[in-house]
Amino acid sequence: MDKRKKTAVRAVRRKVRRRRQGGRRGFSFFVAAFCVLLFALVYFFGGDLFFPDAEEPIRIAEGEIMVSFIDVGQGDSIVIYTSYNAVLIDAGDHRNRNAVLDYLNAAGITRLDYVVATHPHADHIGGMPQVLRDFEIGRVLMPDVTNDTDTFEFFLDAILNNDIETHFPSPGEIFTAGTIEMLVIAPPPGQFSGLNDNSIVIRMEHGQTSFLFTGDAERPLEQWMVDNAYHQLRADVLKVGHHGSRTSTTEAFLNAVDPSIAVIQVGGNNRFGHPHDEVMERLYDRDIAIYRTDHHGTVRMITDGQTISIP
Repeated sequence: MDKRKKTAVRAVRRKVRRRRQGGRRGFSFFVAAFCVLLFALVYFFGGDLFFPDAEEPIRIAEGEIMVSFIDVGQGDSIVIYTSYNAVLIDAGDHRNRNAVLDYLNAAGITRLDYVVATHPHADHIGGMPQVLRDFEIGRVLMPDVTNDTDTFEFFLDAILNNDIETHFPSPGEIFTAGTIEMLVIAPPPGQFSGLNDNSIVIRMEHGQTSFLFTGDAERPLEQWMVDNAYHQLRADVLKVGHHGSRTSTTEAFLNAVDPSIAVIQVGGNNRFGHPHDEVMERLYDRDIAIYRTDHHGTVRMITDGQTISIP
C-alpha cells in the first residue's frame, strides 16, 4: 500500500478510536480488559464451535466463471472465481469465518485479486481479518464510511498489518481480474448517511450473462440507482439486498433489474424475520427462481458466457 493510502486508512482508524474512547471514559480498566479478552477468545475460537464446514467447491472449466453464495448464516459472503483469478465480496460474521476459509481453501484459491467489503457491518466484514491474513490479497475495495465497532477496527488493523492496498471506489469504475469484470454502480460518495445505503453495488457481466451484487442497499440507494444508473442495472441474477428485508427490493428496482434468478443470503429462523413476506411476494409475482442459503445451503452458479447453470 502506498504511503498516502496507508495514511488514509490510519486516519480512519484513529477517528473511529477517538470517537469510541469518548464514550468509554467511565469504564473500569479491568472490566474493559476482561471484555476485550472475552471478545478475542470468541473471535478466534467461536467459528469452529458454532458453524459447520463449507461445502466442497466444484471445479470449473476454461472460460467459465463460478459464483458461489456461501452459506454463512445471517450474513453475506460471495466468491467469484475462474481457474486463474478470484474475487471475494464480504466474509460474513467472525463466528462463521471458517465457512469462508474452508471454501476458499477447498477451491484451491491462494490469492484474491480483490476483496470487496460492501459496508462495515459485522455480518459482512466480521470474517475478513483472517481472510486478509491467510491469503495473498491484491486490493481491498471499501466505501468511504466508518463504524464505531471492534469489528471494524479489527478489519482496519488487518489491512494495515498486512500492508494491503485499499481503494474507495466510485460509480462507473471498472475492476478486472482476468475474465472477471466488475462495474461499480454505487454508492455515490457523500450522498447517504446510513451504512446500508453506502453499500458497494457491483454488476458483473460475462458474455451474455450478468449478476448484480447489492450488499445491504435499501430503498434510498435503490431509488438513486434507478434514477441514475437504470440501464446498468439489468441482470440475470440478483443478490437480494439486505437479506430480503422489507427495506429493500422495491418494485421500481426489480423492474430495472428484471432478474430471472434471485439469491437471498439469510440465516434460518433469524431474529429479524428475514426474508420478509412482502419481498417474497414481489419475487413470486414475477416468477423469479428463488434460492436461499437457509434452505439450499451454499448456492453455486456457473456461467460460460452463454448460460447460467446451477450444479
